[in-house]
Amino acid sequence: MSATQTSKSTGRRAATNVRWSIVVILFIFYTINCIDRSALGVALPSITEEFHISATVQGLVLSAFFWTYCLLQIPGGMAGDKFGPRKVIGVAAAIWGLFTAFAGLAVNGFMLILARLGLGAFEAPFMASASKLVANWMPQKRRASGITLIDSGAPLGAAFGGLIVAWLISMTGSWRWSFVIIGLTTVVVGILVTLYIRNRPEQHPLVNEEEVALIQQDVEADEEKPGVGAGNIAAMVVGRLAWAMVFWGLVTWGPSYLANARGLDLAAMGFATFVIFLCGAVGEILSGILADRLQRFFSRNASFKILFGGSGVLSFIPLAALPFVDNPTVAIVLLSVGVFFNLFGGLYWSIPAMLAKPDKVGLVGGVMNFAGTSAGIIVPIVAGILIDVTGGYTAVLVFLAVCAAVYTVASLLINFSRSKSTVTDRA
Repeated sequence: MSATQTSKSTGRRAATNVRWSIVVILFIFYTINCIDRSALGVALPSITEEFHISATVQGLVLSAFFWTYCLLQIPGGMAGDKFGPRKVIGVAAAIWGLFTAFAGLAVNGFMLILARLGLGAFEAPFMASASKLVANWMPQKRRASGITLIDSGAPLGAAFGGLIVAWLISMTGSWRWSFVIIGLTTVVVGILVTLYIRNRPEQHPLVNEEEVALIQQDVEADEEKPGVGAGNIAAMVVGRLAWAMVFWGLVTWGPSYLANARGLDLAAMGFATFVIFLCGAVGEILSGILADRLQRFFSRNASFKILFGGSGVLSFIPLAALPFVDNPTVAIVLLSVGVFFNLFGGLYWSIPAMLAKPDKVGLVGGVMNFAGTSAGIIVPIVAGILIDVTGGYTAVLVFLAVCAAVYTVASLLINFSRSKSTVTDRA
């Protein structure tokens, strides 16, 4: 039955389903976004061969993206609150795509760092703005599914980035063309996304009154939220930082680990990267579905603690086991399992909309991701130094395993309890 037909059972028109198209479009765009940022990790062996840079310098180049990405998280979140997420995403996307293309023109490590700084600065507002859009567009009962679907673009972008960048390098004979092609594609897709999305459902020409009513059923509950609280903020910051140490450590150094420590060639490394992060994307999407389903049987606090606790423990075990594994295939399987459960941490993006008042969702999302992106600054440099000092990757794996343990403990300290308001079951 179409959205404009009358329901035989209720005599009312069915609600349109534009809210899910917004989520899917943001998911696709974030996947492209994360191909942009993960391209360097896959191209790094080729770039290193051309520029002759040490592992420590490679770490600096990998880290540079996160310097501005981290610095502008909170301002980016505030911009989404003030100017609206649609405008912020549109302007930012056009500029970060151009910086991606600019990386293809680099002739030395310094130019690469400049390109990465620009990329980080303008990608910074995306997820805080996306989180605000989910809060505006989705009933509370479906927000975990919505935001984890969007955020699963990060591991999916890393997965497809491995295949696409490796393929582009092979086809064009140069790592440079991969950056130019991906960057210009981002600009075009960003324009199309901005033309379709709206800040709020009532502003979209394809949304009917029934869908607006369905989405706004939780407005009163949102307005009565008490706020995240200092204790929750502290636990959220530490947990997000530790989780991101693991994720960004594997995104930035994972391809080099597969090539150098496990002996994979470019094609095999690209395929293994695809498999590992595809597992992560599946894990993150599953975590959102489970979060929404578990709350039918348990409290929200219990549901999220079950998921975060399992995520932390089951991402720690594979990382701790990797130094004792010799077979490359077994190592890839362990990494796939670890990343699958680590990406349950994408549920962190449901926290701002869950606990913050509507006019503070962007700000809280910015604070949270400031912590996460700080890890992106730290972990590539720490890993590069550990590799140079020890001559191998074992110390890096131990470091990441410790981070997984900290992520587990901090996540379990967050209070996910509902506000006093109740939420209806319609969605």
